[in-house]
Amino acid sequence: MIPVTTFAGKKVALFGLGASGLASASALLAGGVDVVAFDDIEGSVEKAHAAGIPTEDLRRIDWARISALVLAPGVPLTHPAPHWTVGLARNAAVEVIGDIELFCRERRRVAPHAPFIAITGTNGKSTTTALVAHLFTSANYDVQLGGNIGTAILSLEPPAPGRVHVIECSSFQIDLAPSLDPSIGILLNVTEDHLDRHGTIADYAAIKERLVAGVQRDGTAIVGVDDNLCQAVADRIGRAGDLADDVADGLFRLLRFDVDCDRGPTRGIHGGNVCPYRSSPGNNSTRVSRSAGSSSAVKSCSYCAASCRAFIRAERPCLVRCTALALRSFGWG
Repeated sequence: MIPVTTFAGKKVALFGLGASGLASASALLAGGVDVVAFDDIEGSVEKAHAAGIPTEDLRRIDWARISALVLAPGVPLTHPAPHWTVGLARNAAVEVIGDIELFCRERRRVAPHAPFIAITGTNGKSTTTALVAHLFTSANYDVQLGGNIGTAILSLEPPAPGRVHVIECSSFQIDLAPSLDPSIGILLNVTEDHLDRHGTIADYAAIKERLVAGVQRDGTAIVGVDDNLCQAVADRIGRAGDLADDVADGLFRLLRFDVDCDRGPTRGIHGGNVCPYRSSPGNNSTRVSRSAGSSSAVKSCSYCAASCRAFIRAERPCLVRCTALALRSFGWG
């Protein structure tokens, strides 16, 4: 468990008592937070109460005493209409956040440079997350795997130097994480999905973009540019300055991936190793060969290798070699 101490001594409301909500409540309590939790499902409230989590109907609390509302990702924030708890929080000028945001704040407080890889996309994010975690495990890192892939992020071990958190993030989770700042942010793709919760494809894409736009100053954004929405994301990040398309200390601030190989080859991955190509000015796209297998397999492997490439430091030169080994263990190398 990751005790959340950033709200220690304060009162926090929590709505949604599924797996992530229970984990969030327990983590807040462990961090010395005064928690009051609720759910629209009576059985969930009873389960939480039996587990020692304080519960109360959030319609009846004094919102002037609440520092934050922690919302489960399955609860509507904006569409088709904000949940009633969101309305109460906003009327009281109370911020609405989720468990990913709690993790980010705790990481900044206790271990701001602890490795944190966040992965999103409409398709392929679970596969990529699992592969990235496998690669770092193969390189003998202490790996914590969670988020949307299954294990609630606050159920994992706390951030620490040398401990790598590999986290799958859904659009719902990103929407509740205003200060999301991974060491490495990966955006695989964006296609029309979850418009019932986000309204328009533009709003959906903008939420996904926040994961890569918010990476730490010394971090790396990895963007798949096979679709026009993600190509536009990469262009905006490249123009932003903080994540300009350049090489710093041998590491890319922004890596573009094009599995279709039609947006300008400048770097590539072959056999699980990162191989140099001649770069064209202002373009650090990464060309990926299709010869290794299906498009989805190639794409997932490519992002994994890029994550390793972005994370390599002199003291871990074996990581690229482990990339090839790990991919072969999946039958894709």
